[in-house]
Amino acid sequence: MPRLVQALWIAAFSSVALLAPPALANKAFRDAASEGDIGRYSRDVVLESGAKFDRALAYLQIRDNPDVAAAMILGLRFNRDSSERISEALSGLTGHKAAGWFEWMLWQQANPQVKPHPSYADLKLEILARIDPEFLRFLGPAAGHPDRMKIRLEEITWGGVQVDGIPSLDNPTLIEAAEADYLLDSDLVFGVEINGDARAYPLRIMGWHEMFNETIGDVPVALAYCTLCGAGILFETKVEGEAKPLVFGSSGFLYRSNKLMFDRRTGSLWNQFTGKPVTGPLANSGIELKVRPVAITSWAEWRTANPDTRVLSIETGFRRDYGSGVVYRDYFASDDLMFPALLEDTSLRQKDYVFGIRSVGAAKAWPVSAFAGGKVINDAVGAQQVVLIGDAASRTVRAYDRGDLSFEAGPDRQTLRGPGGQWRIEEETLTGPDGTRLPRVPGHIAYWFAWDGYLGVESELYAATHQ
Repeated sequence: MPRLVQALWIAAFSSVALLAPPALANKAFRDAASEGDIGRYSRDVVLESGAKFDRALAYLQIRDNPDVAAAMILGLRFNRDSSERISEALSGLTGHKAAGWFEWMLWQQANPQVKPHPSYADLKLEILARIDPEFLRFLGPAAGHPDRMKIRLEEITWGGVQVDGIPSLDNPTLIEAAEADYLLDSDLVFGVEINGDARAYPLRIMGWHEMFNETIGDVPVALAYCTLCGAGILFETKVEGEAKPLVFGSSGFLYRSNKLMFDRRTGSLWNQFTGKPVTGPLANSGIELKVRPVAITSWAEWRTANPDTRVLSIETGFRRDYGSGVVYRDYFASDDLMFPALLEDTSLRQKDYVFGIRSVGAAKAWPVSAFAGGKVINDAVGAQQVVLIGDAASRTVRAYDRGDLSFEAGPDRQTLRGPGGQWRIEEETLTGPDGTRLPRVPGHIAYWFAWDGYLGVESELYAATHQ
């Protein structure tokens, strides 16, 4: 049909389509509308108002195909004045009842069989480019093609900031423990020791930056801290095939309420939780960053156990309120999520803290509450026997490979009782009275919804009756 004739037909059709018998109207519309028109109508639902919006929404409803649901969900977020009507139309197309963008995103996550119309990618890129043209570095025409991605484009959401809007700390200034007069004893820190080099990174600072790139004990590492999912994970950044260590930043994107970081060399997006690239040049590389041990603990406990530690200076070069308990105060105090993510296993509440270990062929999580009073737990992850020492009050858990040995709490926080007597709890090893050293097992803290939803593998959940 010539474009001029088609345009005249559509203009006439828009005034009578809703009065025609549904079967006749649908057939007439499908005969007239091209695939390019579907993209245009989808765009109008997201970006337009008035008569243009009305016609577009009517056309998509009459077409009666849920492949435009992803575009309409974009409209719920970016065309809020029309969100109620869009939500009603979505219910008609999908048979599902939900209210608002948050709930419809949950539906979308639960229904991966509903594939977006081919025009969706261009529409999403247009919207993201309006927010920040730099977003196209990660999701441009090549990188953002569904066949080149490890996650669904429709589940990548804007986190409210531009690229590097949450600035990483790259080789930041460190000071001696005695100089850190800005810290309270109760302030929590990420404690790291590699090859005898002990460092502390306060959460009250890292919450504003969510990433550092450092070399600790001659090992290049990055700490990726997703405040939304409660997880700070320490990764080695020297990977096979790369001449130099990768340097990471915050993309401004989220996936199921999880930070998507990016490496500055290739512009690939990475899942912060798994340490795997999900879009861009490295998406099909098979790379998975090695996880290193890190502990969340109080500044007082870390400083006592590691008197030679250095600590992050409050002089970061950025203007932020680094006060104790300031960053994300309301979010951390709430049971609610800020961005949508499904929780399938309701054994725990979505924002209960767990300590998780991923081992070869196995994964397991322990509720941090299980470590109340400094409890010691002898357990296993798959075939690997581990002992875990924790303190629920400071969100601290460390794990060590115990072999066939068993342990119990010692007389203080620095020791355990085990075979032969007292064993010293150190950052890299658990050291016995005869010099035997049991290596630390990498693990990290996270909210339960994150551990349950991001791994992509089956995970056990510890119950006290297993002890």
